[in-house]
Order: sequence, then C-alpha cells, then structure tokens
Amino acid sequence: MLLVAAGVAAGVVNAVAGGGSLITFPSLIGAGLPSVDANVTNSVSVFPGYVASVAGSRADLAGQRRRLVTIVPTSVVGAVGGCALLLGTPARAFEVIVPFLVLGAAATLAFQERLRALVGHNTADRRGALQVVVFVGAVYGGYFGAALGVMYVAALALVLDESLNRINALKNVLSASVGLVTVVVFAIFAPIHWGAVLVVAPATVIGGYVGARVARRLPARVLKVLIVAFGVTIGLVLLWRAFF
Repeated sequence: MLLVAAGVAAGVVNAVAGGGSLITFPSLIGAGLPSVDANVTNSVSVFPGYVASVAGSRADLAGQRRRLVTIVPTSVVGAVGGCALLLGTPARAFEVIVPFLVLGAAATLAFQERLRALVGHNTADRRGALQVVVFVGAVYGGYFGAALGVMYVAALALVLDESLNRINALKNVLSASVGLVTVVVFAIFAPIHWGAVLVVAPATVIGGYVGARVARRLPARVLKVLIVAFGVTIGLVLLWRAFF
C-alpha cells in the first residue's frame, strides 16, 4: 500500500512539477531496499508515469515536432552518460552537488524574466543553448533524476519563447526519453527489484495521466509558483540528506 500510494503521488507530482522520485525513492528504502537498489528500481518504476504524462499533455506538444526531433537524440546520449556515471563512480560527490543544482533550478525559474536577457537573443544562440540544457539535464537524469522536471522547466523557460504549459509538455517528453534509457541500461547492468517495479509502475501511470491533465488547466502563474515551491522543498530535503 505504501508503494502504491507513493507511485500515484509521484506520477501526479512528476506531471505537474517534477520531483516525484523524492516520494518513491524513500518509499522503496522504507520497504527494505538498499539505497543503490532503490535508486535504480525507482528510475525504472517511474518511467511509465512519464509516458502517461506525455499522453496527458499531448495537446500542448502541437507544433513542437521538429524541435523534439532535434533534442530527443541529445537527451538519449546524455542519459547514457549519466547512467554510466552512476554505475561507475562513487555517488557521494554528486549527492553533495545535487541539492544546489535543484535550488539553482528553482531560483532560475523564479527569476526567469530577468535572467532571460543573459541568454542569447538570436535563434542560433538559443538553439545551441537548448542543446546544452537538454544534454546536461539528461546526464543528471541518468545519474539520479530526482527533480529533473524542475530543472528542465527552469532551464527551458530561459531559452524558449513558449508558454509554461508548452514547456511543461516538452519536459514530459524529455523526461520520458531519459527514463527509457535508464530502463534499458539498468535492466541489463543494475540490481533492479522487479517485484517493486510491478507495484509502483502502474500507480505512476495513473498519477502521471491525472497530473498532466491537471497541469494543463492551471494558469501559468500558478503552475510556476507550484514548480518553484516544490523545487525549493526538494532542494532543502536533498541538502538535509546530504549533510545531516
């Protein structure tokens, strides 16, 4: 019951703001999994929820097909690199950096309009910046992934002249592409607990679809406040875990 409730909640949170892994990850640890096993199991478990979020936000993807064709391959390459980092290096150093990345992402979104002037204004500059944002986010997502949605929304909002709802839909696709890579890589090389996956994954599908439908109906300002607030909360939780 704990994992089912965590899966539904994580699916909703991932679709609306991102960061649902901070619900499922500790729940998997609470169910008795070691931390590394919980991390990779969590990455596989939340993937169906990302797919459901894409389905729920497909209306806001209209007109973005060409953009997706250019950035999804970048996200795949970045995610492979992130998975390799997770499986081949100690986690402690990155655990220390992660909270500051998340808090920085929330601050970036909060001060989006002021910071946008610092990013290139012409189309070529923004295309280059978009590729960098997508790649760096995918590396992070392949390695750890918690609050990936918050970070993607914050960074994409700086380099794209789109509504927050359309950026949120784009974030769902990128998160799903990163999630697909983690499923394939971890299924081959990592200690996944498939019993837990079979419990959590269907719950994230329900939560992801519902959350995406809710997000589409929220005014942009409300959605922005929710994402920033959740990002700050996630960052502080990770900071506490890293140092205390």
